[in-house]
Amino acid sequence: MSEELSFDQMIDETFKTIRNGDVVEGVVLDVKPDEIILNIGYKSDGILSRSEYSNDNSVDLTTVTQPGETMEVKVLKVNDGDGQVLLTYKRLQAERGNKKLEEAYENGTVLTAKVSRVLNGGLSVTVDGARVFIPASLVSDVYERDLNKYKDQEINFVIIEFNPKRRRIIGDRKQLIVTEKEAMKEELFSKIGIGDTVEGTVKNITDFGAFIDLGGADGLLHISEMSWGRVDNPKTFLKVGQQLKVLVKDIKGDRIALSLKFPEENPWANADEKYAVGTSVVGKVARMTDFGAFIELEPGVDALLHVSQISREHVEKPSDVLTVGQEISAKIVSFNAEDKKISLSMKAVETDAAPATTSLADEMPAEFAEEAPAVEEEAPAEE
Repeated sequence: MSEELSFDQMIDETFKTIRNGDVVEGVVLDVKPDEIILNIGYKSDGILSRSEYSNDNSVDLTTVTQPGETMEVKVLKVNDGDGQVLLTYKRLQAERGNKKLEEAYENGTVLTAKVSRVLNGGLSVTVDGARVFIPASLVSDVYERDLNKYKDQEINFVIIEFNPKRRRIIGDRKQLIVTEKEAMKEELFSKIGIGDTVEGTVKNITDFGAFIDLGGADGLLHISEMSWGRVDNPKTFLKVGQQLKVLVKDIKGDRIALSLKFPEENPWANADEKYAVGTSVVGKVARMTDFGAFIELEPGVDALLHVSQISREHVEKPSDVLTVGQEISAKIVSFNAEDKKISLSMKAVETDAAPATTSLADEMPAEFAEEAPAVEEEAPAEE
């Protein structure tokens, strides 16, 4: 009996002593899809089950390790009743993760982690095995209808509540976005001025214009500033996500007014030469009123064709003889550069095309001229 005790003591002295809760390093002896066997330097091998390796019950352990590799694990139970040592990997990682989260909470450290799950109320991320919940209201500074776009994406956040006993570890991504945008906004306003050309992205389109993201602040591109020509619907003129070079027209406080009407492209810049009185032009009917039609000579330059100047014949209303989109030829009859007003006349084109003089004979049909009897002059009467 004494020899057996002596032998057991020798064995105990050969192997290290372990207790529940100890962190040990083991060498992988064998791997199965749901179990890892490790040599932890104890008289019994350690067993690491799939459920104690990860919260993902579908993970195949043969894909995460192989014999000969080392792993750091925690002793969950020295003797499971069958002489085996039960180990845990996920709890050790969670404890270390919680420690890291606690330090981040106390120091306000910005953390980066991949989104592991998208929940109804927010996002779940894992930091070294410890879970952090980010409520939907704290995911972004704007309302996010669908959070699925964040799945498997790495995001930055800070810990704003740390209570592992109640399993309340809350992250906040929104404040980082707000802080970053404020810094970008301050930088943007420090370097732009009225008259500058800046690049932006179309963020949102409305009936009255479009909001352009300038990187730190949004600027309004009003429908009247989208083109030197006429824009009826901003949604057919621009697309969300489109890149634009825009002109800073005005800055009032935090409001930025933008324009696509660059001065060098102003069609009125040389209009006095191009549309001098007497010049023949071709244009399209843009719109009509009872008193006349507005003709687009080029984008940004419209001219008035008064109803009285449409034809040499009487015209009651422009719509009786013209249609929107119709191309017409006319002459410039007046030009006012200061008020940007041009008047046209189609009648003048007709007049130019008409013969200078006509006679009754010229207007008479040929067949009638041939049949008409010759008129002889009478001889003077004799006295």
